[in-house]
Amino acid sequence: MPGQNLTRDEARTRAELLVVDAHRVDLDVSGAADRPTFPVTSTITFTCRQPGASTFLDFIGPSVEEIVLNGRTLDPATHVADSRIALPDLAAHNELVVRATGRYMNTGEGLHRFTDPVDGETYLYTQFEVPDSRRAFPVFEQPDLKTRFTFVVTAPATWSVVSCQPTPEPASAGKGAATWTFAPTPPLSSYVTAVVAGPYERVDDATTTGDGRAVPLSVYCRRSMREHLDAEEIFAITKAGFDFYEEEFGLAYPFEKYDQIFTPEFNAGAMENVGCVTFTESYLFRSKVTEAVVERRAGTILHELAHMWFGNLVTMRWWDDLWLNESFADWAATTSTAEATRWVDAWTTFATSDKSWAYQQDQLSSTHPIAADMRDLDDVAVNFDGITYAKGASVLKQLVAYVGRKPFRDGLRAYFAKHAYGNTSLPDLLVELEATSGRDLTEWTRAWLQTAGVGTASLVLDTDDEGRITAAHVEQSATPECPDLRPHRMAIGVYDVAADGASLERRDRLEIDVDGARTEVPELVGLRRGTLMLLNDDDLAYVKVRLDDVSLRTVLDHAAGLPGLPRAIVQTALWDMTRDAEISAHDFVRFTLDVLGADLDSTALRFSLARLGTAVHLYSDPARREELHGEVAQRLRRLALEAAPESDAQLQLVTAYAAFATTDAHLEEIQGWLDGRDLPEGLAVDTEMRWTLLAALAAGGRVDEAGIEAERQRDATATGRERAALARAALPTPEAKAAAWAAAVEDDSLPNAMIDATAGGFLRCAGRTQLLRPYVERYHACLRPMWENRTQAIGESIVEGFYPILLADDDLLAATQAWLDANDDAPQGLVRLVGERRDAVARALAAQAEDARG
Repeated sequence: MPGQNLTRDEARTRAELLVVDAHRVDLDVSGAADRPTFPVTSTITFTCRQPGASTFLDFIGPSVEEIVLNGRTLDPATHVADSRIALPDLAAHNELVVRATGRYMNTGEGLHRFTDPVDGETYLYTQFEVPDSRRAFPVFEQPDLKTRFTFVVTAPATWSVVSCQPTPEPASAGKGAATWTFAPTPPLSSYVTAVVAGPYERVDDATTTGDGRAVPLSVYCRRSMREHLDAEEIFAITKAGFDFYEEEFGLAYPFEKYDQIFTPEFNAGAMENVGCVTFTESYLFRSKVTEAVVERRAGTILHELAHMWFGNLVTMRWWDDLWLNESFADWAATTSTAEATRWVDAWTTFATSDKSWAYQQDQLSSTHPIAADMRDLDDVAVNFDGITYAKGASVLKQLVAYVGRKPFRDGLRAYFAKHAYGNTSLPDLLVELEATSGRDLTEWTRAWLQTAGVGTASLVLDTDDEGRITAAHVEQSATPECPDLRPHRMAIGVYDVAADGASLERRDRLEIDVDGARTEVPELVGLRRGTLMLLNDDDLAYVKVRLDDVSLRTVLDHAAGLPGLPRAIVQTALWDMTRDAEISAHDFVRFTLDVLGADLDSTALRFSLARLGTAVHLYSDPARREELHGEVAQRLRRLALEAAPESDAQLQLVTAYAAFATTDAHLEEIQGWLDGRDLPEGLAVDTEMRWTLLAALAAGGRVDEAGIEAERQRDATATGRERAALARAALPTPEAKAAAWAAAVEDDSLPNAMIDATAGGFLRCAGRTQLLRPYVERYHACLRPMWENRTQAIGESIVEGFYPILLADDDLLAATQAWLDANDDAPQGLVRLVGERRDAVARALAAQAEDARG
């Protein structure tokens, strides 16, 4: 039986058979405050190209009450199985009515329901990508069966109701309810439709499109979050995106309005529903946040807006081209951020964060070509990864450079004009780019889209006694599992130590084409070598870089000596070398601590601190880890106290110091800051900082359940509830870990956000990792039954969030490998996630061994 899966072949067969003319959804959420389910009716008219054939409709819900196909009633008892409603003996023209009961979700999938602890109000929103519109209404759930959707929503009359079309005036439905009948949408895939309902607060604005239309803009949030909604900033970024994309794509915004709704307990950053984009509520800032987070929000806003053209107006035929959908939005968002907003160094941010994510993902056993083979929905669900997003965007950046920005733009314009409101696959885009650029992209496609893995490049030099280069070549290598060597356009930067003895200055730069295992670089011959020879300067290529011995010593001795982008490239190179057990974790930690003293941008500081934590807790020699942890904590404390008052650096460094605080003296200082004593100048102990400090005290055993509950009552919000769950799970006792495990893993009632918060505290046990030892066996034992009984999103959260990675020893590796060996028949999505956990432990053990040798 298919369960809840759908194969690509089944979808292709159904698309060849059907044309869906219209789909009306009657959704009644008037009882959302006190009922677990809702009534829903789908009325669908569709054409069948082979009268007499059979097909099926998709639905996941408690029950189907009635099925009427062309006036003929079908018995649900014999026509509903798993997630499918059988539709036999189709006519050429068909009308189908299905009356069913759906279930409100607390997993961030389907129709999610949330009750605000501040005022008891109920809020709803839908999240349908990949295959979850079928949790809200019966539907043909695949992207290439586009149709015109009419949403008719009955809800409490005092609510706001938002969908893909402008919100109409409601009609009274009696008993305090009203009905909103939305106009039919343009042809859309079901996964980009949406319904949002509740007492959301709204702020309005408008923008004028290139074709002269006034497009309404609105932002929404929960009533209790209204004071934190900085609508002016959000509108400013949105309008900049409208102007940039309309000019770049040569096509005015293709829909009637643009709403952005900040929703609670959202699983991802945002979702590109047509004209009704949903965002995580964490992008509403209750307290001071870092500039990195503010920039990330801007990028997310622009990413979702780009989807209105690429993904919504023109949509992939099947999920094989998920990568193109997400990679394009990432490339467009980074480009527009750099060229149309105040974050002009967005590509440096991309190199620091997104590209590093891609490199790590591409070295897992689960790596796959960018153009992945999505055989079914199970494959799709686990491919929202660093390859689909960040590697794809890196490669698109290279493609733009390869064909030229203007030919790329002209090709996009032709693509949008030709395929508006339709479905496409990759060749449809490539044919337009080939036409505008005059380049044959066959070999580029094979090399970059159809092969997996990331190569490694190093610059090999011979010099004479005076330091002049006598021979130079680039060596490129790959792994046995992913042996392909790709062509690259690379820059080489020649850097010297400046007169101040601290900074590094670029003296020369040249660009070369690298192809194959060895590429000669005669252009360098005769030049005096620099103390740093930086391969892939300016980050043109997608490749791991190795530093020669002289360059390595230079950057270790001058950690703070480089400006933004070259420093990001060097930091990533050193991080790769640490992860590949080529330099010691101790060397990397000391380099990073020195870098922290530089004037880092917010994102660089954020990732430096994250890598620092991983190096200490996973990659350092366990025999010397406690000593290293103490050194890092003391250095972070000093840096935090020396940081400029009220600065971004102060906020991040205080947060990092609190996470590393384990000694009595450090914990007493943290307690004093929480109490308002001896605060660093300029440090705002606001709501979020209080939770940051309290979590440190909880992990250190300096606060108990009562203290955590008192803070939760002080912050009686949904976020406060989540922060309290993290702090309780961080308490360093077997009882606290057992309670966290039971609440999140064994009990299925916790909502998604609470599971994630609990996981964050469960793994918070630096110096007390043996608290996790009992969970090695329990984790592996629970995997298959848990996966079978939880949704995809929750299953992923548990597999990733409750793996006892901090143990990272031979016993954990053996237990995980044993599970993989014994469960090769398990669902492939689960096998992949567990395999990635195994990979992380194997990498940590190799790094620990290198650190022990160092």
